[in-house]
Amino acid sequence: MIIEQLVTSFIASAAFVIIFNVPKRLLLNCGLVGMIGWLIYVLFVEYDFDSVLATFVAAFFVAIISQLFARLYKTPMTIFSVSGIIPLVPGGLAYEAMRHAVMNDYNMAIQLAAKAFMISGAIAIGLVFSEVINQIIKKA
Repeated sequence: MIIEQLVTSFIASAAFVIIFNVPKRLLLNCGLVGMIGWLIYVLFVEYDFDSVLATFVAAFFVAIISQLFARLYKTPMTIFSVSGIIPLVPGGLAYEAMRHAVMNDYNMAIQLAAKAFMISGAIAIGLVFSEVINQIIKKA
């Protein structure tokens, strides 16, 4: 089961960078970043951590790996970080929230929308937190 998820997250991340015309030599690396981020997320959820915390930690590590790859391959960090967070984006959750809103099940719609919003915030905070730590290390 986890192998299928890892392969799918790799393909999703790699396919996403094709849309943005990232150099072909970085395709596997971008897919790897997304796959590692998803692996961290799945492992945290498997060990009964909240999905918001799991997303935060996964986004944090995606950003760290993206910074390392950016230095290693002398490319912008956003190439790796954007493709790396694609598997973490709560698109399915947002879809379910909208579906419940259309079906007039507003209580469930609000719950799902709030969770999608928190997960989206966790992605943003994880990326920013990683950059803050990177800047602290550079100055030290």
